[in-house]
Amino acid sequence: MTKSRKRRSREQPRSVVNAGSAREPGVAGGGAWKLLHADWLVAAPELSRESIDFLYADPPFNTGKTKASPARAALKGRAADATYVDRWDTTADYIAWLRARVAATLPAMKRSGVVAIHCDFRACHHIRLLLDQLMGEVNFVNHLIWSYGLGGSSPRRFARKHDDILVYAIDARRCYFEPPMVPATSARLRGKLKKATDVLNIPSLNNMAAERTGYPTQKPLELLTLLVGAFSPPGGTVLDPCCGSGTTIEAAEAIGRSAIGFDLSARAVEIAIMRLISRGSCEARSGQRRHANPKGRPA
Repeated sequence: MTKSRKRRSREQPRSVVNAGSAREPGVAGGGAWKLLHADWLVAAPELSRESIDFLYADPPFNTGKTKASPARAALKGRAADATYVDRWDTTADYIAWLRARVAATLPAMKRSGVVAIHCDFRACHHIRLLLDQLMGEVNFVNHLIWSYGLGGSSPRRFARKHDDILVYAIDARRCYFEPPMVPATSARLRGKLKKATDVLNIPSLNNMAAERTGYPTQKPLELLTLLVGAFSPPGGTVLDPCCGSGTTIEAAEAIGRSAIGFDLSARAVEIAIMRLISRGSCEARSGQRRHANPKGRPA
């Protein structure tokens, strides 16, 4: 990790935004949400013990690039200034960064809780071993494939058209799971639903998608709605510690889960807040904290 990344983690201001809808958590469309401008490693120890049902993390992938808002985002009324540096000196540095953050969050997970880490071919195999070590091989649940379809091809290899989502339980004997139902594709079952497989065929967001915010690497609401519904109970609490534009938070709120989001980028948190307020029925209240009491509980 670079020195500048370390320094930001220690000194960054932290702002909290809470919101609740007119309906109580547990009722469809009635989940409460909270967003925190903070580094995952700083905020995770302040979570209440055994309070989180589902942790979904879509961290940087260590692509070696700087991610930025799509070209012409401003012309479409979207954020055009969202960026983050997706680069570590070595893969070992990247895995150490992720290890520290997952380990810091595990005390907050319920015994029935589920952890899902979104990654790609660059580090998937390293992250699988990391999760085996932190959570135990016996608690492996799924290696999900998100097959998104869009994008270019390559003259030198099969086109890379999927991401990986590694799913582990705190206790595989007790973890929550509600099988998602998806449209059947066979002629015999046409018009009916079937249980989803571990290959999730959900298109990535195209440039015209109404849900686009301008935040780079934004994931589809359909994908997060499926995952949140599968791995967290109605009325449960979902955590996204790299929340970006707030897709996980919106998905959770829409189907009656409470949600907590962290992000190191103040701009990401601003985009997520605007998105949630404009697309929901929430009224937000915000405050600033520069150095939170370590005994404080944002969740």
